[in-house]
Amino acid sequence: MKLGIVGLPNVGKSTMFNAITKAGAESANYPFCTIDPNIGIVDVPDERLGKLAEIYESKKILPASIEFYDIAGLVKGASKGEGLGNKFLANIREVDAIVEVLRCFQDENIVHVDGDINPLRDIETINLELIFSDMEMVEKRLEKSRKALKGNKDLKQEVDLLEKLLTVLEDGKSARVLDLNDDEKKLLRNFNLLSDKPIIYVANVSEEDVADDGKSNEYVGQIREFAKTENAEVVVISAQIEQEISELEDEEKQEFLEAMGIEESGVNSLIKASYSLLGLMSFLTAGPQETRAWTIKKGTKAVDAAGKIHTDISRGFIRAEIVSYNDLTTLGSMNAAKEKGLVRLEGKDYIMQDGDVVHFRFNV
Repeated sequence: MKLGIVGLPNVGKSTMFNAITKAGAESANYPFCTIDPNIGIVDVPDERLGKLAEIYESKKILPASIEFYDIAGLVKGASKGEGLGNKFLANIREVDAIVEVLRCFQDENIVHVDGDINPLRDIETINLELIFSDMEMVEKRLEKSRKALKGNKDLKQEVDLLEKLLTVLEDGKSARVLDLNDDEKKLLRNFNLLSDKPIIYVANVSEEDVADDGKSNEYVGQIREFAKTENAEVVVISAQIEQEISELEDEEKQEFLEAMGIEESGVNSLIKASYSLLGLMSFLTAGPQETRAWTIKKGTKAVDAAGKIHTDISRGFIRAEIVSYNDLTTLGSMNAAKEKGLVRLEGKDYIMQDGDVVHFRFNV
């Protein structure tokens, strides 16, 4: 899974990226400090892995991971090549979802590219550039498809969808607000539209506002109201605090969070929101060599989940031996779970569930 961190210059993108990845991406108080995207791979927190590793006495633990891309700051006119717009738009096209960082704190020592703090204006600036870029693509494709429609009536559904898309984009709305049927959604994915990508709005707040999840911050309230119109997620983070936390040991992190009155780090909240937004979950495998989490889409069949581990396992699939994480850890061993009749034998079409502990049987 690839998440692109975007935003106007100097809103805290690179500071947050540093906190998330500990990758030391350059962070400075001037526009376009980030030119080529910094990339960091982050482990997905999953406390289940440690408990499974104890049961199986595993030599190593391999959590699922997410790639974060710290993409160049955006300005008005990016869709026409202003600033680093063309590079920005090309980079964002490669990610699965957008993490849009919005400045919700005052600091006279850090310049804002538009002069003052206004996250709704910032959202409009970025989203409009994505919309303008999509409009250009949709117009070109629509013109081409209309001409081809005369000789190929199968293109009617595409033309209808493109016309519907263009109407929404011309109204200044993102493609993600469209209410589409399953066939239209499948067709829309082929267009790889920027404004159709799932989005998480990150409200970057001051240290004082993070403890109550931004409830006392008027800017955060505005973002949450806007996000409802797009079915988008909102996460409240203090990028500065997250950077401080990232430099601490695990035990110190928990003490720091408790002292700040914060339940969990903003990074963990962001990763959970990413999974929710993209409809992802994890199944687990465990043994003496390793305990591991595998990321799949909700609704994935057992045979396809097997293919995440290796194509040969999917190709030669016989059955999946499955026990739920809760049953396994409550009873303490696979043998105890079998004695209680809690280990199930499932076929290719079984729909995987979050926390399934699986052993695939296969023959190639």
